[in-house]
Amino acid sequence: MPTHGWRISPTHALVAAALCWAGFGVIVWAVEAGRTAAVDSAGLLLWRRGAELTPAGPPWVLEGVRDMTALGGVLLRNLFAMGAIVALLFLRLRREAVLLAATIGGGWIVNSLVKLTVGRPRPMIVPHLTEAGGQSFPSGHSFNAAVVYIAMALAFAAMSPRRSVRWTLVASALLLTLMIAFSRVWLGVHFPSDVVAGWLGGAGWAFLASALLHRPAKAVAEQADAALEGMTPGDVQQKGPADPGEAS
Repeated sequence: MPTHGWRISPTHALVAAALCWAGFGVIVWAVEAGRTAAVDSAGLLLWRRGAELTPAGPPWVLEGVRDMTALGGVLLRNLFAMGAIVALLFLRLRREAVLLAATIGGGWIVNSLVKLTVGRPRPMIVPHLTEAGGQSFPSGHSFNAAVVYIAMALAFAAMSPRRSVRWTLVASALLLTLMIAFSRVWLGVHFPSDVVAGWLGGAGWAFLASALLHRPAKAVAEQADAALEGMTPGDVQQKGPADPGEAS
């Protein structure tokens, strides 16, 4: 079975989180101050053509973008997350499983609170090419996809002693979540500032949680290990058949 190995340095994780959240804060200020209107409009119109603002490229491009955005949707994202948690438990990496679950749950709460605080409506500049509801800022697909896939990469990177493997996992998660984020702009359901803020916030939370929630996750995992050991059945003594010579 894999053993607990590498984990991202808490200092490095906190620095990455601070940079991401600083960028997030700048975008929140810019949105509230109305300084992103020109960039947001240009970003939405960049992919559209003609008077009807249809998407650029052949039909298979649209299908590919929809497939990409589905990876950040509630169903697939949570299926991958649950599968990862179960896999970590089967591998007896309970600390990583607890940390992944706590990171995802906390990220959902943080994203929901920010959406309620900002309360930005969705763009109506171009036709929407997929269904989308709720508030626009930050992008929930971008935020939660970054949380889930980056946290998964950090969890499974603990299994490898090779730096190249760990960097490949984390870099792949970063690239995938960026593609998911910008698919939302291409489909017309988010402003560019929504998805950039969502990605920065989600990545920032994933790195922050890896630094701050590691010890609590380790404590919970150790308690679970102790509880499981306490539930191990002891030797059961079976009584043999009665000796016919014994007095009844």
